Amino acid sequence: MGLLIDASVLIEHERGRLDLAARVAGRAEAEVFLSVVTASELLHGVHRAKDRNLRARRAAFVEAVLDEFPLLGVDLLTARTHAQLWAELAERGEMVGAHDLWLAATCVGRGLTLATGNVRELKRVPGLVVEDWSVGGPSGAGGTPSPPA
Repeated sequence: MGLLIDASVLIEHERGRLDLAARVAGRAEAEVFLSVVTASELLHGVHRAKDRNLRARRAAFVEAVLDEFPLLGVDLLTARTHAQLWAELAERGEMVGAHDLWLAATCVGRGLTLATGNVRELKRVPGLVVEDWSVGGPSGAGGTPSPPA
């Protein structure tokens, strides 16, 4: 099964609290992706940096990450999955963040696992397989998959 990496994981890696290379190396046979939504979140952090040096460091980090992993866009399959998940979650009164819902739809529609530090919110999404890569998550630094909701 392929893996989609969430911005929360990449931010922890940038801060030196998570070894992304070690995590990804353990999945040699699985394809690893980023979403264009995650790319936007990371680039947003670059634009928000007030200090020029911080902005330059963030930009270098983001560009290196974007060069390393293939990006998945929002296509019709993702839009259809998003609409269905949105309706189901709204009916249950269990919404998740707008960006996270696009990531979840990408994973559910394509049969990918989501690596994230935001397990608590995302485990509510029906059909989504989530791995906890939070710094304080299972096994010290995460990695335990949760079954689909």
